[in-house]
Amino acid sequence: MSIPDASVVKAFLLGLQNRICTGLTALDDKAHFEEDQWTRAEGGGGQSRVLTNGNIFEQAGVNFSHVTGASMPASATAHRPELAGRSFEAMGVSLVIHPNNPHIPTTHANVRFFIAYKEGADPVWWFGGGFDLTPFYPYLEDVVHWHQTAQTLCEPFGDAVYSKYKKWCDDYFWLPHRNETRGVGGLFFDDLNKEGFDKSFAFMQAVGDGFLTAYTPIVERRKDIEFSEHQRQFQLYRRGRYVEFNLVYDRGTLFGLQTGGRTESILMSMPPLVRWEYGYTPVPDSPEAILYSDYLRPRDWL
Repeated sequence: MSIPDASVVKAFLLGLQNRICTGLTALDDKAHFEEDQWTRAEGGGGQSRVLTNGNIFEQAGVNFSHVTGASMPASATAHRPELAGRSFEAMGVSLVIHPNNPHIPTTHANVRFFIAYKEGADPVWWFGGGFDLTPFYPYLEDVVHWHQTAQTLCEPFGDAVYSKYKKWCDDYFWLPHRNETRGVGGLFFDDLNKEGFDKSFAFMQAVGDGFLTAYTPIVERRKDIEFSEHQRQFQLYRRGRYVEFNLVYDRGTLFGLQTGGRTESILMSMPPLVRWEYGYTPVPDSPEAILYSDYLRPRDWL
C-alpha cells in the first residue's frame, strides 16, 4: 500500500479553497470573502473565509483547517474504537452556502484527511467527504444535474461507487425525528483507504473539484427568478432543518467542538436567519407539498 503524504493533501486542500472561493465570488459579483487566520492551542489551525450580504449569497463560508492532537476525540473513535488513545492529524476543506433566493438550494461540501499515529505501529489513515444539496423548491432538472455530475466523477473509480456513496449520503443526512432527508443528497464517503493512498486521494480530489461543476449551473439557472415573501418565509422555515441536523447529528460539527476547534468556524454552517413554526403543514398540491412528498426521501434521481 502506498505511503500517505499529508503535505500533498494539504497543498491540494489549500488550492481547492482558493478555487471554490474564486468561483463563488465570480458568481456573486458583489461581495468578497473575508479571511480569518486562527490557531489552536493543542496544535494546528486554519483559515476561515466567509462572504456575507452578496447579490446571490446571503452567507457562504469556505473553511480550511489542519489540526493535530494527542488523542482522538470521541466522535472519531465511536465507530473506530481501536484508534482510542492515538495521536492524530486532521485536515480538510468544508463549505456551506446559504443563498438569498429560495429558488437556489442551500449546499454543503467537504473533503478531509485523517491520520492517526501510535508508537511502534503503522499510521492509520483515511479520506472522507462528499457534497449534498438542500433545495427549498422542487426543480427536477437541478437535482438530476447534481446527481449526474456526482455519477460522472465516480465512474473512473468503479461502476458501483456512485450508488454506494449516494446511498450513504441519503442515510447520513436522514433526520429520524422528522422522518425525512435533509435534502436530495449527493455523495458521502468515509474511511476510504482500501485502494491505497494514491487512488483514494484521487477520488477525494475528484469530489472536491466536482463541487463547482455540480453547483454553478444551478445557481445560474435560478438566480434571477423573482420570489415572494411567502417563499422567503418557507426558506427560513426549512433552514431550521439544517440547524437541527448540524447540531444534533453531524459528526463534523461534533469533531470540531470535541477537539477544541474554533467555534466561529465550526458554526459558520448555521444560516444567518432561520425560523421555526409550530405544526407547519404545506398546502396540498403546492410546490412546498411537492418538496415534502417527492424530494425529501431517498430516490433514484437518474
